[in-house]
Amino acid sequence: MNLNINLEDIAQIIIGAFALAVPISFSEEAWRLGETLPLFNLALIVTLSVGFLALYAYQSVFQGDILHRNSIFIFRIVIAYAITLGVVSLVLLSLDKFPLLTDPLLAIKRLIIIAMPASMGAIVVDSFDKE
Repeated sequence: MNLNINLEDIAQIIIGAFALAVPISFSEEAWRLGETLPLFNLALIVTLSVGFLALYAYQSVFQGDILHRNSIFIFRIVIAYAITLGVVSLVLLSLDKFPLLTDPLLAIKRLIIIAMPASMGAIVVDSFDKE
């Protein structure tokens, strides 16, 4: 099984993240949740996102075998989440709902909220061609 990140993997992560980021990014509820959600809850969302990414990657992408591939496993999770954050940022920016320069805290909150489901879409699509 080839677990190196290649262009196909990156494309799959982008497509999976985009597939779930788009409908949620159009939701006014997600925008408003970014305005009201406390920082503790945001930290919890990040923890849950990364935790579920790790669990899914462990079971589906790595098929429970990371004993000698810990660094690749961690790298894949970090890359999947980072790409997801990039995709969600672009979607929110295109909707003019990512005020990074005028209200960076709100922008980051919205980013984290929408990245949670988008990151799951990213890792699920990335796992499709793994054997």
